[in-house]
Amino acid sequence: MMRYIFEEKNQIDIKETRGGLVLKHESFNPTHIFECGQCFNFNIEEDGSYTAVHLGRIINVLQKEDHVLIRNVSLDEFYEIFYDYFDLGTDYSEIKKDLSENEILKTASDYGYGIRILNQEMFETVISFIISANNGITRIKNSIKIISERYGNYIGEYMGRKYYAFPRPEVLAKVDPLELREFARVGFRDVRIVEASKMVADGYLDFDIDQTLSTEDLKEKLMQMPGIGPKVADCILLFTYHKRETFPVDVWIKRVMETLFIGHEVPKKLVDDYAREYFGNLAGYAQQYLFYYGREEKIGK
Repeated sequence: MMRYIFEEKNQIDIKETRGGLVLKHESFNPTHIFECGQCFNFNIEEDGSYTAVHLGRIINVLQKEDHVLIRNVSLDEFYEIFYDYFDLGTDYSEIKKDLSENEILKTASDYGYGIRILNQEMFETVISFIISANNGITRIKNSIKIISERYGNYIGEYMGRKYYAFPRPEVLAKVDPLELREFARVGFRDVRIVEASKMVADGYLDFDIDQTLSTEDLKEKLMQMPGIGPKVADCILLFTYHKRETFPVDVWIKRVMETLFIGHEVPKKLVDDYAREYFGNLAGYAQQYLFYYGREEKIGK
């Protein structure tokens, strides 16, 4: 697989100022990053900025005219935690150049030029995408917020909101499913969340070991867990395990692929097969550009 990696962290243009960190980057736009369906643990502030929680830290990012303003973290914290979170070791300009050989993907990647695939914490991603099955983004975000507030540790306050870390698997494993259903409004996913949490708490998933598995074997392993089907497994592979050749297929991306590439309606599995063959090792990046472009422009609706 071709890798698009910077050699040095100090190649990115970022500096510390009184108002926060100033990042100048042609492939970084907070709206594109947080509105492309890859994560749910964030808030949109009145000034248009995005506040997110990752590994017990609160970060705020605001798109300015010629830079991104990053607040509430030091430069050291940014490099320690958020450099990897925002996948800043990957050169997206080269990825977009390769994808742009196809005119449709050129249009989509130009539209969502600032998308970066977040490298998210394993357990939170597993539970988030179990909740996402047959669910809307607003409801998913609300469920994750309530779960964090009820069972996670308090982190701090920012812009008038209190923030909590996502609970550890051993904590969520002991929660009564009916309590999750009542307060977090997770519906039929209640038992699945608790059972999946028990499996993670018991060591069923181990990030370092799992990384050595082939994508197919790891997908099979994930699908042995309650609440994880092919689409949810692909999301976990893409957003936690850095398996960038995966292509999660939901309703939006199915419509986009049928409208722009395939030309007629087909089963989800065939969309997945087509995408993997057509986009190869860059399928995950193509999926994010196409998802954002397709949903925002209501393609195929």
